[in-house]
Amino acid sequence: MRDRIKIKKEMIPYSFDISFGMEKFNLEFDYNKKADLFTVSLKRNGTLLCKNEPIIYGVPLFQDVYEAGIFPILSIVAFDESGMETEVTYDNFMKTVFLTIDNKGVIT
Repeated sequence: MRDRIKIKKEMIPYSFDISFGMEKFNLEFDYNKKADLFTVSLKRNGTLLCKNEPIIYGVPLFQDVYEAGIFPILSIVAFDESGMETEVTYDNFMKTVFLTIDNKGVIT
């Protein structure tokens, strides 16, 4: 089982601090009801690294803007371990689809 990042979707928009290894980051979540789309913004030491990254099923977060030494080294992916889902929706997010840390998919 992959590690999961616990998100309280009922509280969105909201943010929280999280540690990845020795580094502390801030994740800020938002939801676009019309598009049924969750987004996440990433900050490190108060500096905005990425704003409103869409949470897309199976696609690692921040892969298009990743910079070594600045972004989390772990791969964060929306994923359903049962294999039943293929997209992220309001109904399945944090029920069957979770933001997971893919320890095998470390970004290099």
